[in-house]
Amino acid sequence: MRIIQAWGLVVAMGCAAAAAFERTEQRAPCRDHDPLRKPLFGDLHVHTSYSFDAYISSTRRDPWDAYRYAKGEPITLPNADGEQVVTARLPRPLDFTAVTDHGEYLGPIDICTQDAGKLGYWWPLCAMTRASNLWVQLYAADWWSGLSGQKTDGAEHSFVCTLNDCNVAGAEAWGRVQQAAEDHYDRTEACEFTTFVAYEYTDSPNRQNMHRNVIFRNAEVTNMPISTYDTGRYNFPRLWEGLRRACTEAGDGCDVISIPHNSNLAGGLMFRNPESAAELDDRLAFEPLVELVQHKGASECRFDRLAGLGVDTEDELCDFEQVTTDNLSMLGSVNGVVRTERAAPVPVSDYARRNMVRNALKDGLAYAQAEGVNPFVMGFIGSTDTHSASPGGAEENDYTGHLGRRDAGYRNVQDHFFSNPGGHAVVWAEENSRDAIFAAMKRRETYATSGTRPVVRLFAGEDLSQNLCDAPDAVAQGYAAGVPMGGELAAPTKLSIFVNAQKDPGTAALPGTDLQRIQIIKGWVDAAGAVHERVVDVAGDADNGAGVDPQNCARTGRGAASLCAVWQDAEFDPSQRAFYYARVLENPTCRWSTVQCQAAGVNPFSEQCATQAQAANEALIGMGEADGDIYGKCCIDPDNEPFYSPVIQERAWTSPVWTVPAADAR
Repeated sequence: MRIIQAWGLVVAMGCAAAAAFERTEQRAPCRDHDPLRKPLFGDLHVHTSYSFDAYISSTRRDPWDAYRYAKGEPITLPNADGEQVVTARLPRPLDFTAVTDHGEYLGPIDICTQDAGKLGYWWPLCAMTRASNLWVQLYAADWWSGLSGQKTDGAEHSFVCTLNDCNVAGAEAWGRVQQAAEDHYDRTEACEFTTFVAYEYTDSPNRQNMHRNVIFRNAEVTNMPISTYDTGRYNFPRLWEGLRRACTEAGDGCDVISIPHNSNLAGGLMFRNPESAAELDDRLAFEPLVELVQHKGASECRFDRLAGLGVDTEDELCDFEQVTTDNLSMLGSVNGVVRTERAAPVPVSDYARRNMVRNALKDGLAYAQAEGVNPFVMGFIGSTDTHSASPGGAEENDYTGHLGRRDAGYRNVQDHFFSNPGGHAVVWAEENSRDAIFAAMKRRETYATSGTRPVVRLFAGEDLSQNLCDAPDAVAQGYAAGVPMGGELAAPTKLSIFVNAQKDPGTAALPGTDLQRIQIIKGWVDAAGAVHERVVDVAGDADNGAGVDPQNCARTGRGAASLCAVWQDAEFDPSQRAFYYARVLENPTCRWSTVQCQAAGVNPFSEQCATQAQAANEALIGMGEADGDIYGKCCIDPDNEPFYSPVIQERAWTSPVWTVPAADAR
């Protein structure tokens, strides 16, 4: 009854929000239910000891531990030597989380690590997987990567599956994944925390990333994860085919989405033109979202400061958290040395356009103009891709790493300097339940953050009031007169956008950073089929004087606690297909690497940085704790590095709104 009454309130307010979400599971109604929806912060990309690349990095925390961490409880992580001695705790709990261990290896990794009574447990490469020596672990990682077809050869099963039944072991592990999600899902009316049964589909031939996180709506899931062993390499459309057969058409209430991530490392292969009508339909049905940022870089857009050139962009803010290469070999550093030629930097001129999501969105408009349907209608989320069972651990000031021992302590600066703490997935949902959050993801009413927690709202419509920023019922008016982020406007004759951002409040120990400005990014296709983009500042001030104290990273200057604008596109052409999204920029703060370098006595801003780094190296090596150049990267000159700065601007990206001309409106 509470839900019916709340929905009636929306109607009485004149709000044209989408119909209340469908309930597909048995649970208590949420006490905190908002028909105008509220922001929920989560992480949909989390690995635990059930993933081979986490286990060989000395991660020993399981899915239950990951959910405990997400809820604000402490867990123990490995230090740089693999010892389980680091206590980690999230300063603010998340609202929702999905553990997404690799579907390909649930059986073999279970045999190798869980039960010494199994013969396969003693297979030499399983013993290497459990080793404490870093180099032995890395050799095991190379073996596991080859098994799933991540190199030049196709996928093959390990001999461990001859010694024990990997199908049985995989089913048992998949059952535990489901049980952990159920154990931590709050089905009471308090609705304090939501989990999703999920896994990662790990297709990466020749280290080119086409991974997807597969998120199920409720407890009705496939019997086993559909993996690259089922689909073959570079064949993600078969993932969708399998999900359709085993889930959405199974008739048991199963529903699912798959979320592509790290298109920046896909070698241009993530967003191909549909090769069949079925592929087009499946992409639209199963992939409403894309993960825009995580610890292996941001995939919005790319701009090389040194070259003064972008990948089909002139947007200089597209230098944010970019990785120099275009494939997963970016992780191949040990003791400060890159160990593979595949990790070589890729110049802008050779970098594939569709590695960047903004370019895929623009190309989707051009495809739709030619073929009638846009294949790339994707909302935005962020996540961490932690391999340390630490969902939501995206703080720059207390970053414990996301790769187990491989980026714990000093190894973070030494070997993974160009990684970052990742981001958050934010949804606008009526309540904190699986059905409400899943419905928000399906309709793309979501946004991504780079790790902080600003609250951002966007509506687009023909006749939004210019006084909306001052209206107490602005959200109700937005739903009534337009569409929220992620929506489509059919046949508009003009366009205005309402966008509102509230700064991240932070915590008592670390208050949030003021906002600098809000931008609108527009993409469109002209009559000749050429795509274009434009970036417009609509609120705030890029020259507000804010910065950081180079001695201690304290924030200086002021920004805004909130920003709001109603922006009209004076150049709107009703005959053109277009998309619009907002990018919200915070004032400058120190990057995680700057914080950790300064903590070691090495100041990236100092003229004495190199001397300080040498002294810090000698001290650590003298204690027998490290090898190689540990802190030298702290002293990289940003004038010589296209994508690095010791100071960053945290940000949020709303999902786009699309406009469709009358002639093409569906």
